[in-house]
Amino acid sequence: MAMARDYYELLGVPRDAGEEEIKRAFRRRARELHPDVNPDPQAETRFKELARAYETLSHPETRAVYDRYGAEGLRGRPGPEFADFSFQDLFDAFFGGDVFGRRPAGPRAGDDVGVAVEISFVESAHGVTREVEYEVIGSCAACEGSGAAPGATIERCAMCAGQGQVRQVSRGPFGQFVRAQTCPQCRGAGDVPSEACPACDGRGRVPTTLSQTVEIPAGIADGQRIRMTGRGSAGERGAGPGDLYVQVSVADDPRFARDGLDIVTRVAVPVTDAMVGTTIAVPTVDGEAELELRPGTQSGDELVMRGRGFPALAGRGRGNQRVVVDVRVPRVMTEDGRRAVEGLAETLDERSYREDEGFFDRLKHAFR
Repeated sequence: MAMARDYYELLGVPRDAGEEEIKRAFRRRARELHPDVNPDPQAETRFKELARAYETLSHPETRAVYDRYGAEGLRGRPGPEFADFSFQDLFDAFFGGDVFGRRPAGPRAGDDVGVAVEISFVESAHGVTREVEYEVIGSCAACEGSGAAPGATIERCAMCAGQGQVRQVSRGPFGQFVRAQTCPQCRGAGDVPSEACPACDGRGRVPTTLSQTVEIPAGIADGQRIRMTGRGSAGERGAGPGDLYVQVSVADDPRFARDGLDIVTRVAVPVTDAMVGTTIAVPTVDGEAELELRPGTQSGDELVMRGRGFPALAGRGRGNQRVVVDVRVPRVMTEDGRRAVEGLAETLDERSYREDEGFFDRLKHAFR
């Protein structure tokens, strides 16, 4: 199955975009994808995907969950069936907003940084704290990110006259064209130091190693990531820093498997215990727990331990632990053992082998 596209990428906005910027981006993309104006058979599906991204990022609560845990963290929350996009919205999408995608001048923001962390299956159920180290482009300590040498003054950039952008005008068959680009002298800041900091060559940034404490929440799944805002590389000369993304890997545990919020465990039981019933010890993420087997338990039977699964990341409640019984039939190695089994067989009749459920129900249990 194809991986869902990043919601910010779908809307074409940076991760620090404000509410109005997200709204404008949605309208720009909607003018291309709305089924009322796009005859493509896939337009409706693509528009719903766009609407899903907008609905998620336009609400602070759902946006915060998505930023930290991705779309997986929103599982179980209701989404839009179809956005109510009026004629006025379409008019705005075609003729309003930042149609040409112009970006404000200014120093470039810092880059995002990623780091991988591995935790155990039990830790993923309870949550854990990890200390991580990672390489970033950090703020220069010598000039405190200003890019200026000690005692230097900050002056308006002569190349762009403090605008942070330079424009080039060219002529073509359809008239004049103006192209704007970031000023190469001040790198978009609009001002420059009279003398550059020797430690960072006036950039205000140097390579460095950072340490960060990461709180990994209970219920996180393998492959999910945590976003830590402002913990990435420093921006140029006072611009905002990037973000840190912690990719979480959950190690396999031979005792458990995960199915949504449920934990699945297979427990081997001797046939004699299954016949007469017994109490067995079952491993859980909270330690061993006792479970009663009724007499006549069959191989493949599934017993449920309520509330022993994973907690939901976004919301309340906790999954269950499903215990699948694996009845083990012994090998009879001696003549005395053979006679004992034959004697037991003589005491049993058809009622002893009567099934409690239909054949197909048992087949489903066997393959679950």
